[in-house]
Amino acid sequence: MRTAAGAAGNTPILRRLGFRYLHIIDAVTLFGLMAAITTVRFGFDWPTYPVSHYAVGFAIATGLHMAIYYFGGMYEYEQRLGRPPWLPRATLLTLLAVGADATVTLLTGRYLMPRANLVVLAGLASLLVSFNRWLARRVRHRRCGQPRVLLLGEPRDVESALRHLHESEPAASIVGQSHAPSDIVAEIDRTGATDLLLLSGQPLDYLYPEPLGELESRRVGVYRRITPSDTLLGLQRTRQIGGMPFVALRAHALPVCRLRFKRLMDLLYLLVLAPVAVPLSLAVAAYVRVRAGRGVLYRQQRVGHAGRTFTAVKFRTMGPDAERAGPELAVRDDPRVIAGVAWLRRTRLDELPQLWNVLTGTMSLVGPRPERPELVARHEQEIAGYGRRHDIPPGLTGLAQTQGHYQTDPAYKLGHDLQYIVNWSPVLDWEIMVKSLLVMARRSGV
Repeated sequence: MRTAAGAAGNTPILRRLGFRYLHIIDAVTLFGLMAAITTVRFGFDWPTYPVSHYAVGFAIATGLHMAIYYFGGMYEYEQRLGRPPWLPRATLLTLLAVGADATVTLLTGRYLMPRANLVVLAGLASLLVSFNRWLARRVRHRRCGQPRVLLLGEPRDVESALRHLHESEPAASIVGQSHAPSDIVAEIDRTGATDLLLLSGQPLDYLYPEPLGELESRRVGVYRRITPSDTLLGLQRTRQIGGMPFVALRAHALPVCRLRFKRLMDLLYLLVLAPVAVPLSLAVAAYVRVRAGRGVLYRQQRVGHAGRTFTAVKFRTMGPDAERAGPELAVRDDPRVIAGVAWLRRTRLDELPQLWNVLTGTMSLVGPRPERPELVARHEQEIAGYGRRHDIPPGLTGLAQTQGHYQTDPAYKLGHDLQYIVNWSPVLDWEIMVKSLLVMARRSGV
């Protein structure tokens, strides 16, 4: 029997790139749509400006739309089962893009296109971008073949799923069923499955982080059926497969496009903060040099994004022999703190050098606070799912620091960190940064 890996080898580009070839299709569609709307309105004698002026304006508008579509997740790899509602997302992102077009006009005085065209563009672009995804889905099914589904669950759940899939997903081919295989990857290879349906609400400990990570890298879709009790959690982004509600499982909480958007926002924030942060850092460095002597900066290994270690930089507030007996967590009124610099720790000004870590990309302004490798190794053994906090770069401040306290139990901190990761948005970052400034102003903490 042909394995999933072998099947993927026959269509490496499609299976590897997924929806990403839509970049070109969407760009051509948008540019052509802008030209078509103008032609319908004015014929071939476009008013006021030469054609070259409109061409540049259409190109800028197309770039804005493509950037917003990208950061909005329109080009993330889409799993094969279920029918995601593209039109609502495309409509929202198109409206944001049209707003960006209008903002460019207000800021520069340059019209990217006639103003009335924006209204027509907002409606038609949403429809055409959604149509492109419907068409791409049809093409992928023709080129890659029908989904090959492996069912995993209790016998009665499997029987019910077979009936639903036969009625509502006739294009899907059922290649196997199992109660609880000892090796899911081996079962996928044996059956050649392209998609795995978890039907009985099984705990996910045996699946995360592996083999879910490996299955995702091989483009094997993994879906968990939503039970009635799950609906009480207010789950979003569910999909219908064979008339049954499922949620697609992913190895990482944030897709790559959102991680890159978060990185872009960090760089913009640094640009805004630089006129204040640079002089302040120099002043604090001079103060530490006077109070603590040589060795103004303190470097320490921390665990960052994807579990990789990096060197975090802080202003030194303890003596050089503070950890002679080994790593030790700081406590309130820690006797190891050098006299006269404790206020730097209370106001978090000792962490100003970590703006360099943000600039280099090893940290973010907001995110789970980075821990030392020794502590991470211990927590990962004691706390289920602890490694999930490394799905994003660590931050100078985070939800756990504004909602909890410095000595909060690691398991409770993890709850805050995971809540932040799942619900990340620029607005949440702004809220946390404002609360962090209030904490610094109150000179609270260690």
